[in-house]
Amino acid sequence: MKLTWREASDADLGLLAEWNHRLIRDEGHRNPMTVEQLAARMKNWLNGEYRAVVFSDDQPVGYALFRSEATLIYLRQFFVQPERRRSGIGRMAFEILRKEIWPSGIRLTVDVLCRNGGGVAFWRSVGYQDYCLTLEIMPS
Repeated sequence: MKLTWREASDADLGLLAEWNHRLIRDEGHRNPMTVEQLAARMKNWLNGEYRAVVFSDDQPVGYALFRSEATLIYLRQFFVQPERRRSGIGRMAFEILRKEIWPSGIRLTVDVLCRNGGGVAFWRSVGYQDYCLTLEIMPS
C-alpha cells in the first residue's frame, strides 16, 4: 500500500470537520461542537498558526493537524478512518510526518486523553513518552 499526502485547503474543510467530529467522539472528548462549528474553527486554525495534511491511498483516509514552534511541533489532531485503523496506516502517516513534513531534531508533542487507551498505546508505540498528566475536579 502506498500512502501519499497533500496540504489541506479550504476545499477540505467539510471533510476535516466531519473527521474531527468523529475523532472527538472516538476519543471520548467532552467537546460539544457541531460539525459546522468545527469547520469554522478549522478554517480559523488553517488561516492562522496550524497546518493540516490529508493522507490518502486510493482515497482520503485521514489527516494530521499541527503547529510548528521554534523548539517543537505540537500535533493537535491525528485521525485515521475507523474502518482503516489497525492496518498500518496510522504508523505510515506518522512516518511521513517525521520524514517528509516535520524538521528533524525537534521536540514532538501530542496530547492524549487518559481514557483513550488505544490512542495512548499507539503514541507510545511510535516513540512518544509520558511527560505530564493533567488532573481536574469538575464542578458538581
